[in-house]
Amino acid sequence: MNIDTLLGPLKDATRREVGGVKVDVVRTGNSRVKRVVYPVGFRWSKDMKPVIGTELCQHAHVGFLAAGKLGIQYADGTQEEYVAPQVVAIAPGHDGWVIGEEPAVLIEFDFEGETVERLGLTRV
Repeated sequence: MNIDTLLGPLKDATRREVGGVKVDVVRTGNSRVKRVVYPVGFRWSKDMKPVIGTELCQHAHVGFLAAGKLGIQYADGTQEEYVAPQVVAIAPGHDGWVIGEEPAVLIEFDFEGETVERLGLTRV
């Protein structure tokens, strides 16, 4: 897949950048569809923790990894690796990082503050 196509302009999107991560958001009814581009070398604990202020990422991430590779580690030490193309379901309470020399592009779906409950994403 040509990554340039994934990174092109997105109709009706609102763009923001946080901790080096580019996020394009489009509202769709009661939910949002986001294109999240994690740059090469990104690690949540290094790049986002100082901005957000929590020890771990407290957001749930559900969607489709369209390009790249992501590593995830939860507070209990459990690790997961996602390699595109792959569906992802990441519960809150994790560190995450880009693996390799290609940005990771995640097409994510959420319900803002209700994502965890509505999608049943809790860790046991």
